[in-house]
Amino acid sequence: MRNRLQTAWLIGVLLLAGCSPGGDSVTVYTSQDQVYAEPILQRFEQETGIRVRAVYDSEAVKTVGLVNRLIAEKNHPRCDLFWNNEEFRTHQLAARGVLAADVPIESFGVRTRQWVWNTNLLERAELPSSLTALTNVQWRGKVVIALPLFGSTATHFQVLRQRWGAAKWQAWCRALSANGVMTVDGNSVVVQLVGRGEVALGLTDSDDVRAGLRNGLPIAGQPLGRDALIIRNTLGHIRGAPSPDSAKRLAKFLQSPKVHFALAEAGAIDSDEPATADTIAWPGLIELSEQAVSELTSIFLD
Repeated sequence: MRNRLQTAWLIGVLLLAGCSPGGDSVTVYTSQDQVYAEPILQRFEQETGIRVRAVYDSEAVKTVGLVNRLIAEKNHPRCDLFWNNEEFRTHQLAARGVLAADVPIESFGVRTRQWVWNTNLLERAELPSSLTALTNVQWRGKVVIALPLFGSTATHFQVLRQRWGAAKWQAWCRALSANGVMTVDGNSVVVQLVGRGEVALGLTDSDDVRAGLRNGLPIAGQPLGRDALIIRNTLGHIRGAPSPDSAKRLAKFLQSPKVHFALAEAGAIDSDEPATADTIAWPGLIELSEQAVSELTSIFLD
């Protein structure tokens, strides 16, 4: 009788604490902005009783710091699930054998690469017809981008290299730099500079445009048309993860309609799926990434 009472008391304490009887937990590394990801992960904890340990990145080295950490921990993994708000680095981890081979990379939710412009300085009709037009003299010193070594800007530039071919892409990058393009630490900084009128035009992501509009900046955004890039959230399951079952439960939760709705309402992803999807040869992109980064570093930093 005493043992049964002790067992009942213990179960009651665990339920009141919001924990599962097994004390389950899951560790997620995420490049999704903390302001968006944290409420989602807290909701998962509340609904499942699984405790979430979350590690976030920083804007300046978007995703790269987490990727390097996952590679360093490859033989002794501490993370269970990598929630990335873009695709390139997730595929890079798969190529390095960091991800579980028996669980495919999963994706959900989209953002888009966009023009962002100061509506006091530019009209929509004045936007460049394409990215190649940014090298024209009329845009000298008037354009800002995130440094194309990190985050979605790095992915975008490397996808353009694959689409255009190395020679045309290298010539464009050099001409862009020579035309006085400003490079800054992150897409949110791009939006702030455009909003303050320090530059007229920038390249950024759709979620950063929405954030700028919420903050009352005099800006507008528009997808890039033929030069567009669709940016998907991705989930990578870590090989040898400490809690693979909990990771699968979290992954399923993150792909649910209620999470999609919550992220769209918060502005983290676009509310509508694009009519067409990009065709990106990820293995080739990963294989040539080191060379592309070397070329970008030489052009924009040296």
